[in-house]
Amino acid sequence: MSKSEMVVNGEKYDAKDRVRADRTDKLYEHIPEGEPLVRIENLNVTYRTDEKVTLAVDNISFDIKKGELISIVGPSGCGKSTILRCISGLLQPTSGTIMIGDNKCTTAGSDRGMVFQDFALFPWRSVRKNIEFGLEVAGVPKEERRERSERYLKAMGLQDFADARIHELSGGMKQRVGIARAMIMHPAVILMDEPFGALDAQTRNILQESLVNVLKNSSRTIVFVTHSVDEALFLSDRILVLSKRPATVHKIIDVPGDRPRDRTAPEYAQLRSEILSYLHSQNTMFD
Repeated sequence: MSKSEMVVNGEKYDAKDRVRADRTDKLYEHIPEGEPLVRIENLNVTYRTDEKVTLAVDNISFDIKKGELISIVGPSGCGKSTILRCISGLLQPTSGTIMIGDNKCTTAGSDRGMVFQDFALFPWRSVRKNIEFGLEVAGVPKEERRERSERYLKAMGLQDFADARIHELSGGMKQRVGIARAMIMHPAVILMDEPFGALDAQTRNILQESLVNVLKNSSRTIVFVTHSVDEALFLSDRILVLSKRPATVHKIIDVPGDRPRDRTAPEYAQLRSEILSYLHSQNTMFD
């Protein structure tokens, strides 16, 4: 049985044809970094109600490379989150295919981790217990859960709040918990849907820098939906620029330079101007 055919299961760790649910990145070890890990081909999404049919995503195709952070930007309401939900398996496309390695993505799975804008934390659990939740469900031994959560508490600057309750945290700290909870599971792909969108500008910048620090110390494949062009330029290896609804791919931009980046560098100012100019032309308010 090939790696791409292995069954994801977190209970029987010693079975040769299984991989732990908390390490689904191992399913795709045979794919080199920089090569396509996720392939989206001819993706179409149509919403139907009793009154009308709305085409949200129109024949979109692109690849996501292993080890990259790719951002998706576009006009408000163009379908960015719709595409992310299709990749996550939470929404079935009307037509088209999504492949992760050699596996067709048809349902949600532990090889994809999700970070939501609204935190989606358990208020009755401590910070540590929130971060460890997926490991607990997967059956990871207590000692290993503790060791791994310690590393991610430190990486996200939460070590002094490990035993705090969620209501005691600021919005920025809650989102750090959400990011740590997703990353500790080592999914093959991490999907982030406007994770910093509800935060003030200063906290947003701090969390962007925290994410960059995490990426420096680990190889992760991340799909990042954002309304902020500045955020996309600061974080991304590539930026997927979408048109207004129905969404099509306008351009995929390679972002120059290694992270961390100087937000004020001239090359980023030029790219920012180019992307914003296009988005302005696509804004439906001006139709």
